[in-house]
Amino acid sequence: MDLNLLAERLIPGEYPSLETFEKRYPLRDLPVGAQVTRLAPSPTGFIHLGNLFVAIANERIAHQSGGKLYLRIEDTDLKRKVEGAVEAVIAALKYFDIRFDEGAEIGGDETYAPWYQRQRAEIYRAYAKDLIRRGRAYPCFCTEEELSALRDEQMKQKQVTGYYGAYAKCRDLSEQEIFAALDAGKPFVIRLRSMGDASRKHTFRDEIKGEVTVPENDQDVVILKSDGIPTYHFAHAVDDHLMRTTLVIRGEEWLASLPIHLELFDVLGFPRPKYGHNCSLMKMDGGSKRKLSKRKDPELSLSFYRQEGYHPYAVKVYMLTLLNSDFEEWHRKFPEKKPEEFPFRLSKMSKSGALFDLDKLNDISKEELSARSPEEMLAFLKEWAFAFGAQKEQAYFADEAYLLQVLSLCMGVGGKKRRKDFVTAKQALAEIGYFFGGYVQKDAYRVDNAVRDAVLDGFLATYSAADDSQTWFSKVKAVAASLGFAAEMRDYKADPSAYKGSVADVAEVLRIAVTGRANSPDLWSIMHIFGEERTRARIAEARNRR
Repeated sequence: MDLNLLAERLIPGEYPSLETFEKRYPLRDLPVGAQVTRLAPSPTGFIHLGNLFVAIANERIAHQSGGKLYLRIEDTDLKRKVEGAVEAVIAALKYFDIRFDEGAEIGGDETYAPWYQRQRAEIYRAYAKDLIRRGRAYPCFCTEEELSALRDEQMKQKQVTGYYGAYAKCRDLSEQEIFAALDAGKPFVIRLRSMGDASRKHTFRDEIKGEVTVPENDQDVVILKSDGIPTYHFAHAVDDHLMRTTLVIRGEEWLASLPIHLELFDVLGFPRPKYGHNCSLMKMDGGSKRKLSKRKDPELSLSFYRQEGYHPYAVKVYMLTLLNSDFEEWHRKFPEKKPEEFPFRLSKMSKSGALFDLDKLNDISKEELSARSPEEMLAFLKEWAFAFGAQKEQAYFADEAYLLQVLSLCMGVGGKKRRKDFVTAKQALAEIGYFFGGYVQKDAYRVDNAVRDAVLDGFLATYSAADDSQTWFSKVKAVAASLGFAAEMRDYKADPSAYKGSVADVAEVLRIAVTGRANSPDLWSIMHIFGEERTRARIAEARNRR
């Protein structure tokens, strides 16, 4: 068979030599040991926690080693493309402080551009044409119906599904049969002519999982589709080589494709990059673990964390605790240090499923938010409110000096210990709503209406906003004593049966009347921020509420 003639017929036209591409995309000038990593999502519009998980690992390994991280968009499948998806990917990763050195819509060193695969079609075709000339690729004229019937037959015979061996119907077509099909205008794809034998296995060094045993590839996978656009398998091999990727960190679902990728690198004559396949993110469902699901688990989508108002730093800290087993201890020991200072290691990544726990994230979020200054907290809440909040929440920022007082109190600034009441921006704004007229009675009074009214009337009779906290509390104790409650806690503890309750119970009535909840920051401070008019109005409203 005249392979040169076949190559010209299948992929007509002149293409640059492969040596030209090697010169156009030179080796990167980086320090010894520097790693070049990438994130290569498809523009489907859905970016999830697994993407962030892999992105953080790639970013840490690249920058820690003095290397580069780039963003490549694998847009070869137009059917799955969603408008605005690339911008959404970039915005989401930027929010979580994933710093790319170059890439799609980012720019940077143009040497390795373009970063959209559809813009690199000439390159893939040149390499595919070379494979045809070498007898390592061939045209396949099988229809979808034929391939579907083939799969059905393989399943019926309990064989491995795919296009290989005796099932590769077009692999050994004669020159006459091929040209007759082409002359008839039959559509075709280009397939790899695999030389592997699936019965032969060899050990591969995975940078995360360690030694793994994989079979040789025997699948004649499609490398160019009928529209001349490459498949993921082929495009990623060509691009990872020419963009000089040294390490590919990706989800363990790609481990099954590793034999294909290894053969492609070998047949193309490229040095193989290192591969590391990270574990899946799992969650507890009842008494068993399962993978996070797009259908069942809203927390899989990165948009969930932005819409709920999780601080990106808290999410990143939690992701690092899942990525490296010793990060949590390091962060606890050095809370003032940035995560970038942590010595990230692939060897410390889990080899089995990492258990994602939203409660653990919430605990970390409380810790991280409690460490912020009121000014930082205000800026964070404001950004969220004007992106996702309601108009009433946006109105909280009309008087930022007042809001800073509220945040300082609710965060325990100036106290012995910071309060840890805030988890997310959404929850925090709901939590402080009572400072802005958003009164909601969350907790019920533990006294009847008559006692409640007596407490509120007694307090209002002597209340003055000019009172300091000591004088204010003396008056609360006086109200308690007048109504048969113990004014001193020690008296109540000594003989509870002698009293209706303690001064704490009276303070709780006032607290619920003013804030709607039984637990809150210091009540005198709340009333001080409210001022006398608002405090009296709030208590009067509670007095009349039935």
